[in-house]
Amino acid sequence: MKEMSTKYNPQEVERGKYNEWVEKGYFEAEVNSNKPPFSIVIPPPNVTGKLHLGHAWDTTLQDIITRMKRMQGYDVLYLPGMDHAGIATQARVAGRLREEGIKLSDLTREEFLDHAWNWKEEYASHIRDQWAKVGLGLDYSRERFTLDKGLSKAVRKVFVDLYNKGLIYRGEYIINWDPETKTALSDIEVIHKEIEGNFYHIKYELEDSSEFLEIATTRPETMLGDTAVVVNPNDERYKHLIGKNVILPIVGRKLPIISDEYVDMEFGTGAMKVTPAHDPNDFDLGNTHDLERINVLNEDGSINELGGKYVGMDRFECRKVLVEDLKEEGFLIDIKKHIHSVGHSERSNAIVEPFLSTQWFVKMEPLAKMTLDNQKTDNRVNFVPNRFEGTFNRWMENIHDWVISRQLWWGHQIPAWYHNETGEMYVGMEAPEDKENWTQDADVLDTWFSSALWPFSTMGWPEDTKELEKFYPTSVLVTGYDIIFFWVARMIFSGLEHTGKHPFSDVLLHGLVRDEQNRKMSKSLDNGVDPMDVIDSYGADAMRYFLSTGTTPGQDLRYSDKKVESVWNFINKIWNASRFALMNIGPEFKMANIDLTQEKSLADKWILTRLNETITEVTRLSEIYEFGEVGRILYHFIWDDFCDWYIEMAKLPMTEGTAEQKAMTRSVLLYTLDKILKMLHPFMPFVTEEIYQTIEGDRSIVVSEWPTVKEELTDNDSKETMALLVDIIKSVRQTRNEVNTPLSKPIDIKIEVKNELKRNLIEENKHYIERFTNPKSLEINETVAADDDSKTSVVSGAKVVLPLSGLINIKDEIARLEKEQNRLTGELKRVNGKLSNEKFVANAPDAVVAAEKEKQASYQAQYDDVTARLEELRGK
Repeated sequence: MKEMSTKYNPQEVERGKYNEWVEKGYFEAEVNSNKPPFSIVIPPPNVTGKLHLGHAWDTTLQDIITRMKRMQGYDVLYLPGMDHAGIATQARVAGRLREEGIKLSDLTREEFLDHAWNWKEEYASHIRDQWAKVGLGLDYSRERFTLDKGLSKAVRKVFVDLYNKGLIYRGEYIINWDPETKTALSDIEVIHKEIEGNFYHIKYELEDSSEFLEIATTRPETMLGDTAVVVNPNDERYKHLIGKNVILPIVGRKLPIISDEYVDMEFGTGAMKVTPAHDPNDFDLGNTHDLERINVLNEDGSINELGGKYVGMDRFECRKVLVEDLKEEGFLIDIKKHIHSVGHSERSNAIVEPFLSTQWFVKMEPLAKMTLDNQKTDNRVNFVPNRFEGTFNRWMENIHDWVISRQLWWGHQIPAWYHNETGEMYVGMEAPEDKENWTQDADVLDTWFSSALWPFSTMGWPEDTKELEKFYPTSVLVTGYDIIFFWVARMIFSGLEHTGKHPFSDVLLHGLVRDEQNRKMSKSLDNGVDPMDVIDSYGADAMRYFLSTGTTPGQDLRYSDKKVESVWNFINKIWNASRFALMNIGPEFKMANIDLTQEKSLADKWILTRLNETITEVTRLSEIYEFGEVGRILYHFIWDDFCDWYIEMAKLPMTEGTAEQKAMTRSVLLYTLDKILKMLHPFMPFVTEEIYQTIEGDRSIVVSEWPTVKEELTDNDSKETMALLVDIIKSVRQTRNEVNTPLSKPIDIKIEVKNELKRNLIEENKHYIERFTNPKSLEINETVAADDDSKTSVVSGAKVVLPLSGLINIKDEIARLEKEQNRLTGELKRVNGKLSNEKFVANAPDAVVAAEKEKQASYQAQYDDVTARLEELRGK
């Protein structure tokens, strides 16, 4: 048994352990073993930068689950990997190239991809370093990347299979377009900013009538592409106009008046123009009503030949001239200032233009129906918390076709080729044989297309691999509730469609990490927290325990340095308790020497009973992912029961007991500590390994056995007796505090117990009372006398009487308490004044108001206690 350091230092404790675990192969799955399988695939982080606190939370939960399952005897596969993150990575690589003076337009596709792969290798290395620092038990021998050879084959097969089934097709769609860089943008590349614009109210006159509809728009230049006006069918103002036509101002084109419940009757005039080629919502309306799509813009944002007299003008120049024309011809009713959210390009800061483009789609209706039907079978996916199944189902019931093509270079190039002469299209796993006569589609697939295949493509699908046979479907997916639609849903229908099985049995959903003021962490607020900084300050174990036990499934987590520091204090408590226990156990006493069959003290029976209860609850709650409750139970058992009571009680036999009593205490101490370390290990892998190897030498806790209950060690009677003793001891200590009498000063103690059995038990174990209360005299009887100046406390099954004569000067104590009462009155007046100030409550940050409310509650509780004590003393 090696000696523990006198102080807990997380940097020293964590140094070198992870590399040793990896080198010894502790995290590698044994695919040929007879152990039952358990598998988790890591949600692949994007190769775009550092992992954030949300990643740390996500992966810590996964690691806790897999470490526990490994200890329970499962063949665990915790599969690592990374996502190529098409648009985000291409933007970052392009940004670096710009800093180096290299324009994207100066590179060929192949040249750019060389730069992108170099970026990937650089950032993949950073991510692995971060995984190691957090302590993730990943099987690096099976690491995957969404653009590696095997996954690329899976992507092509899925595309071809869906195309051949008629579930992938080509059609027109509205995309985000940057007119300055002439590039399509994904939603994540669009930054929305509040800007001051105008609502232009325009008169659309009815055909052959003096009536008109008032239409309001923020982008009048798009009216050149209008193809209809739409009203709500229930709007009494316009019912008589449905089916008639209006004349498009300036242009003179007839536009039908159609009806759709999409229109909000309360917003604006209740009538809106429909421009299917220049607005995503109008595009959907156009599809519903089979409207023509008239695109009036060029790629550079100028008006094209369909714009009539405005052809060649920049879109904003056209707006200015068109508004003047509308005014001059009497069509402009009003211009009203309007603050609205406008998308800007992350790359160029240009205002993004919705732009009609030909794209590839997945037909979602049959896939959604299959998925929803599956949720009614035994093959269903279990959502934790289950309320998110409703969220999932509602989205699947209202899903639109999925646009899967992106105008990028970095990604899976679409496996479609066009004949250079005939224009014929070919879709296949490989290029046509005479490939010099064919040109491959330049677009790539949406990143989520390959990510949707992650649970089975990483196992080697479409090949029949041993990993696929043993570990798929995976056991559980752990991810944030914010990507149920982006990723979780797509994995479920992809797994069902291509493997006939759900991709995971459970999906454990957690929330977002927020700051202390409950704000979402973001670049704009500059309130993000780097998990590597947290580890440098407090250690990985403290961060992991905080992240995993700080909330319940599905809820957001509020980050706090103070809370992480309190976990560090908890670990320090465990460290010191372990060090004390091992010093008293002695280096010659080993795990093999443990013998729990001999006579035990009350404290021994009690702690072993509590240990069994803790093992039962920790195991049960971990199986249903209630790690917050697990943390609460472990904290209470370790800090309160083991450290504060059992270790203190163990000092009696260790210093005054017989050889047999000392041997039993050593056995109970070591047995309990061993089980505590194993239950804590999934949460705190580093410190538990350090303490465990102090006991077990080179044997690693990573591959040790999960604790199980030994029923023969349960003694429920010991719980009742110990509870009574603890209540008596706490009562005496509380009274000592109230009358400012230190534990070092002996006092007279009388305990009245009517029940003979309980009285005998207390008598048998009175050495504990003597050890923790320091009595001058101790009387335990069926009845005891209580003088007028005695303090009496009633506990369950007993009455504790403490004569106060000689302990305090009642007059002086009253004076002291009155002074304290006055102080608390002042504090309450101040805090009540603040909280009754409506301006303060309305304008102060939530965290500040909450802090004041906590102070108010604390001061009030202290005031009530002092007042009650004064009334008691004044009655003496």
